[in-house]
Amino acid sequence: MEILTLDGTWSASRKGENDAFPAEVPGCIHKDLLNDGRIPDPYFRDNENRLQWIAEADWIYRRSFDLSPEFLDHESINLCCEGLDTFATLQVNGKEVARTDNMFRSWQFPVRSFLQAGQNEITVTFSSTLPWIRERQEAHPLRLTGAGIHRLDGSNWIRKEQCNYGWDWGPMLVTCGIWRPMRLVASSGARLGPVQVLQDHQDGGSVRLDVVTEIVGEVPPGHTLITRLSREGEEVNRIQSDQPSSPCSQSFSIGSPELWWPNGIGAQPLYEVSVALVDPAGEVLEQSGRRIGLRHFDLVREPDAWGQSFSFRINGLDFFAKGANWIPADTFDARVSDEDLEDLLKSAADAHMNCIRVWGGGLYERNRFYDLCDELGLCVWQDFMFACAAYPAHEPSFMESVAREAEDNVKRLRHHPSVVLWCGNNEIEQIKGLVGEDPEAMEWQHYCALFDDLLANIVATHHPGCPYWPSSEHSPVGNRTSDRASQDPRWGDAHLWNVWHGQEPFEWYRSSFHRFCSEFGFQSFPHPRTVEGYTDPEDRNITSYVMEHHQRSRIGNSRILTYLLDWFRLPSRFEDLIQVSQILQGLAIKYAVEHWRRNMPRCMGALYWQLNDCWPVASWASIDHLHRWKALHYEARRFFAPVLVSAVEDPDNRKVEVFVTSDGREPVPATLSWSLESVHGTLLESGERPFSLPTAGTESLGHLDFARSTESLPASDLMLFLHVRTHDKTVSRNLVTFVRPKHLALQNPSLRWSFEGTGIRVQAENPALWVWIEGDDPDIRWSDTFFHLQAGESRLIHPSRPGQGSTPEATALAGIRVRSLYETTGIGPSGI
Repeated sequence: MEILTLDGTWSASRKGENDAFPAEVPGCIHKDLLNDGRIPDPYFRDNENRLQWIAEADWIYRRSFDLSPEFLDHESINLCCEGLDTFATLQVNGKEVARTDNMFRSWQFPVRSFLQAGQNEITVTFSSTLPWIRERQEAHPLRLTGAGIHRLDGSNWIRKEQCNYGWDWGPMLVTCGIWRPMRLVASSGARLGPVQVLQDHQDGGSVRLDVVTEIVGEVPPGHTLITRLSREGEEVNRIQSDQPSSPCSQSFSIGSPELWWPNGIGAQPLYEVSVALVDPAGEVLEQSGRRIGLRHFDLVREPDAWGQSFSFRINGLDFFAKGANWIPADTFDARVSDEDLEDLLKSAADAHMNCIRVWGGGLYERNRFYDLCDELGLCVWQDFMFACAAYPAHEPSFMESVAREAEDNVKRLRHHPSVVLWCGNNEIEQIKGLVGEDPEAMEWQHYCALFDDLLANIVATHHPGCPYWPSSEHSPVGNRTSDRASQDPRWGDAHLWNVWHGQEPFEWYRSSFHRFCSEFGFQSFPHPRTVEGYTDPEDRNITSYVMEHHQRSRIGNSRILTYLLDWFRLPSRFEDLIQVSQILQGLAIKYAVEHWRRNMPRCMGALYWQLNDCWPVASWASIDHLHRWKALHYEARRFFAPVLVSAVEDPDNRKVEVFVTSDGREPVPATLSWSLESVHGTLLESGERPFSLPTAGTESLGHLDFARSTESLPASDLMLFLHVRTHDKTVSRNLVTFVRPKHLALQNPSLRWSFEGTGIRVQAENPALWVWIEGDDPDIRWSDTFFHLQAGESRLIHPSRPGQGSTPEATALAGIRVRSLYETTGIGPSGI
């Protein structure tokens, strides 16, 4: 076999024009135009509006390549395309080879008869999707959410990244191009096809592996198929099959397997399965590898005291799913590097997450994404790419295209230990009017044919043993056609937007007893320096046209302000408003997650919306588009920590019930300590008590009653600091107040900081809430920030740069300022 990559430099031009410019494969037209200086930054101010012509045009990609006569001597030559976006016509040497219509499929076309020795030319013409979807939508309207507001109408007719057409956090920048690798593959004789690795975890602890290899063509006499299992370069087992035929099944057992575990529960050992087709002389003709993790996963749905459970179980252990929802990391996938993916996913793991939900309006991510999830212990809830719309499942050609798309991606991803669940769609059952008798809706029979039958059967056939869930959210009991059936708290998963969209207060979360919360969220603005990157100085007011342009939720900025006024004093400075919006966001999600973790095992999962952004925007993300952690992400590292101390306050009676949650599997001696301080830093009451950490659950440590010791003080003077220590190390901290922060009579904390080694030590004379660190370099990531300090307390904080570990002091610590909530109130200094 010989492979000729067609990745690299091509040329591109608008159809009908002769003005060609350099293009890169993999890539997309916007990236190519931007790299050649033909368009301005699509993300700056409102440039997006002036770039809509790109999606209306047709674009032609060309390149030449040379072939030797020996290459052409092979029996078959296939053009293999891992991703074409989307309506593509392929020509080789002026002759049409094929047409494509699905961005998510991989394609393979026989092209030997089109090729010649010496120079060849390949041309790929991408037709605009917009005229086609308009025509289809006009002939048969299908409903989708946000049409005409933040989404282009009709995108649900086409198998393409839906958020390309806009979303309530993303721009309308419709791409086209060769977005994944392309190559020519020449071969003679038999070839290896897909490899499937099946695991059987047996009662004695051993694991049986069945490796099933498809072989294309007839294997000549004397050839063998050799399969090896290796761990860190050392061979663990091998098996040889003489004169194999397709499919060839080979089995072996691992007596003492090293099991794969989610982040925070155990290690992530990975094995390599290598399949080789070998000729009689011992030469390897072709080899295929899969990296696997040995684990057994179940989605547990069993009757219990509250209805029916919904929890993840791995290797026999139930665990609380802690994580966030993932959207594409950039509007233009070609601009996302593997290093970008690594930083974002490592940030998730660093915040103690063990689960990522790949949302259904974006992309099936590239292989490296799932490799990283394998390495980091991030379980992947994988949506199929359907979201918030009715789809034409009544059309046989649409269903056939989806079937091929699903098979391609299930086969590609099934060996990853991180992929633990396939889900049919996002919110189609939840949103009223998408399924039913309305002429613009899907009929239930067609919905069921697609999401209950077709996709479920493909998962069962090609990824047996992996759970399938038809929709997120979904109620598995009762009449799913009734209004809001998917919100039943007794079973299934739920998307809870009562806070934010429903305008309920944060305290509403404490009334939610759903079984698994797969979406909930709250918005904030991105890092102030990120805002500077897409605005001019005159734009820096949240009511300006540009700031509103970078807010795709119609209610967004006003909703942030409404909640902010409920909780905090209104900052007078633009930058302070940005930062307090982030503190507000972190507080909202903290209320939710702490409550659901307190209610294990009734609730067994919390995946907030969302982890990341695809462009610089006000959104629900905890990490902005430039990978700058918001306050929420630092807060997540605390509320997702393996040990969490939390509390439920009773302001009227000055009581607090304290809870400790632990992910640990063994009881560990611990100490709870508490300090009740006045806003002036006076210690009013303190104490501690020993206890044992609960095992994989939550325990109430009882009530603390401060009524008598505080009867002469107003509630606005009081702050309760909670700490849990194990082995003389503080493993969790929390703050309780009896009034909302805007009513606290905050005093000047007199913050000070000083260099200490490669970090800085921050100290407060009086209590300081939500202390954060600013510097000249906005990409410095601090070991902690947006934290609380008690009176007289200090904290040593270390800087790092993503991907580089510790940062030299001179680079990291220029222009340092330390600020807190007090400095945003307008009654004190602006920080030091």
